[in-house]
Amino acid sequence: MAADTSIGTAEQLRDPNYTPPLHKAVPLGIQHVLAMFVSNVTPAIIVAGAAGFGFGSNSPDFPELIYMIQMSMFFAGIATLFQTIGLGPIGAKLPIVQGTSFAFVPIMIPLVAGKGVEALPVLFGGVMIGGLFHAFIGTFIGRIRFALPPLVTGLIVTMIGLALVRIGIQYAAGGIPAMNTPEYGSLLNWSVALVVILVTLGLKFYARGMLSVSAVLIGLLAGYVVAYALGMVSFANVARAADFAIPDPFHFGFEFSIAAVVGFCLMAFVSAVETVGDVSGITKGGAGREATDKEITGATYADGLGSAVAGVFGGLPNTSFSQNVGLIAMTGVMSRHVVTIGALFLIAAGLVPKVGAVISTIPIEVLGGGVIVMFGMVVAAGISMLSDVTWNRRNMVIFAVSLSIGFGLQLEPNALQYLPDTLRILATTGLLPAALIAIVLNLVLPEELMEDQTEEISGGMGGHD
Repeated sequence: MAADTSIGTAEQLRDPNYTPPLHKAVPLGIQHVLAMFVSNVTPAIIVAGAAGFGFGSNSPDFPELIYMIQMSMFFAGIATLFQTIGLGPIGAKLPIVQGTSFAFVPIMIPLVAGKGVEALPVLFGGVMIGGLFHAFIGTFIGRIRFALPPLVTGLIVTMIGLALVRIGIQYAAGGIPAMNTPEYGSLLNWSVALVVILVTLGLKFYARGMLSVSAVLIGLLAGYVVAYALGMVSFANVARAADFAIPDPFHFGFEFSIAAVVGFCLMAFVSAVETVGDVSGITKGGAGREATDKEITGATYADGLGSAVAGVFGGLPNTSFSQNVGLIAMTGVMSRHVVTIGALFLIAAGLVPKVGAVISTIPIEVLGGGVIVMFGMVVAAGISMLSDVTWNRRNMVIFAVSLSIGFGLQLEPNALQYLPDTLRILATTGLLPAALIAIVLNLVLPEELMEDQTEEISGGMGGHD
């Protein structure tokens, strides 16, 4: 989609400091919110579901999910302001949209699984300390990029997607509370999820512009309408929700746990590298130049500080959102002030609990259709990153060992039942062992393995240079 020159000259559109006319800037800002909205609130829904007070649980703590959705919106807006407006050295001062990160979900699920709200002090203790460590990474992010080539980052992103795809299928079938009941996996449940998938795919392939960018959101709306017609939607929580509420410091408490802190700190490296890629994508796609060290450092500071502040109030970790990088390339508008307007909309929505309550009326089957597409796209993004790898025998062995151990531990967590709790929680994410093995092997293995060193373990399919 070509840039709209009625918004400004070509030179103005490439300038982050340019402010388009307000009547043009507001719709552009709302576009950014629409592009990231579903992905932003989904991690809170997944974590609450894993803990046991989410959709369909009939838990008395269900209102806490509404609060977590509210914080997802509010602190995505706050973290985005850190990036667009800046605070001293904090922030890239570029049109970077922040949102709740999927990358941390595989770390969070083992920490809260089946433990209810009692597990959340440990979770948010990890979010806060991990966020501060994430900000600290900004001081040396440029010097560690060598340890995280596409082989490592592509594997990690692929593993994140693989850890999540099971959740999409569970949701589409009726959600965890419906398991072992006749309703689980029923034609009714799957038909609603399939409406979302088909509408999303139709718009992605056959629409252009914002219709394509917002395909998942529109697909969810279509599924919601069908679910409402089938009597699957209840508005009881909306009536009970307050009209206005401000964030509550230490709403879920704070508790120190080595497993949580180590997990969040290790994943901070992954998130930091993702942000470096997004900053580079924005400056290349929107301004036709490379990102400066100052911009990359400032963006990483904002990532970490945004996550730490969110953790204090019961929000999950934030990171830059890649789909908004694509939106900037599509519109050709590089203005950070446009994204600031979008951030203000997010903050306003986060102050109104009824918005979170409306989101909580979405049937789990509808959400399942959306997340099947989203999590599949995470896997696809990882594979796309791996396409930049030179698939020689060395890299194939690194990938094979890392994926086998990481994904295997994820599928069979009981294999580590005799490990101490902290190590077991970290290892059974699958993600951290895979990342650690890939990083270490990439640093220590010789540049290339001989053909006879790999053929015997690859069944004659050792690849080629």
